[in-house]
Amino acid sequence: MNYADIKQYDVANGPGVRVSLFVSGCTHHCKECFNPETWDFDYGKPFTEETIEQILSYMEPEYIKGLTLLGGEPLEHSNQKGLLPLLEAVRERYPEKGIWCFTGYDYEKDILGRMVQEWEETSKILSCLEVLVDGEFLIEKKDLGLAFKGSSNQRSILVQESLKSGKICLWEPENIS
Repeated sequence: MNYADIKQYDVANGPGVRVSLFVSGCTHHCKECFNPETWDFDYGKPFTEETIEQILSYMEPEYIKGLTLLGGEPLEHSNQKGLLPLLEAVRERYPEKGIWCFTGYDYEKDILGRMVQEWEETSKILSCLEVLVDGEFLIEKKDLGLAFKGSSNQRSILVQESLKSGKICLWEPENIS
């Protein structure tokens, strides 16, 4: 797996100050994507154990509220394999910090409907996530007034609550400080 960038201090992709990892590789190719260079799986730098340690060190300060995964597409299977060790390390070292993931995949249709049956990593990744922002970016539904998403078709899903209840539970800005 490769990654395009790590933002040590990010306030645009989830609540509070976060560390954000932009992975490389995406097959969605959304029209007017803000990061089209990350469609290429070979773009950027190799994701290594040293990269994981760097991210974990960036997350150490108390004011860092969590980790955000973006892309590219974090839930491409090759990226899931690369990200799982990072997510498990974050959960172990910083259980109080939230993990957000942005994906162009649909939670019910793609992730629960197919990926969890096909790839063992998907369920493990879901078990680590606080919020999953799902759905492809659609330029026709672009809305700059939305909190932490680009188009009105996208949803901010509370993953653990949704998995427990068997129905979609949405994150709203007042849910997390």
